[in-house]
Amino acid sequence: MREVLYRADRIIRPRTALPVKTIRPDDGWCDAPTDGNYNRPVKLPYPVSHERLWRDDSLYDLVVVLGYNDRPRSLARGSAIFMHLARPGYTPTAGCIALSRPDMLILLARLKPGDSVIIP
Repeated sequence: MREVLYRADRIIRPRTALPVKTIRPDDGWCDAPTDGNYNRPVKLPYPVSHERLWRDDSLYDLVVVLGYNDRPRSLARGSAIFMHLARPGYTPTAGCIALSRPDMLILLARLKPGDSVIIP
């Protein structure tokens, strides 16, 4: 688990030992496999396919950036794989891990740098 991103306009800074950054309206994450910034944060507007981190819904009010396909990056292996807040009813994600806000806050308070998640 690399770092925590959060919407300061919607939630107070979470308690965690992981590095924490605020999400800003121009924050994105490149998901274009042929781009040099594939699976990296980018500033918007960005000229190729990307994920917008400043969302209208609450899914990215709290995000844990997972170390998935980032060191080294493999093209088309997946990008923007996060742990984020769940939709009502826990509907499926596009490869991410989704938790309720209370569960996410409990987990964040217990995490420390170097912790990892293993998905069998």
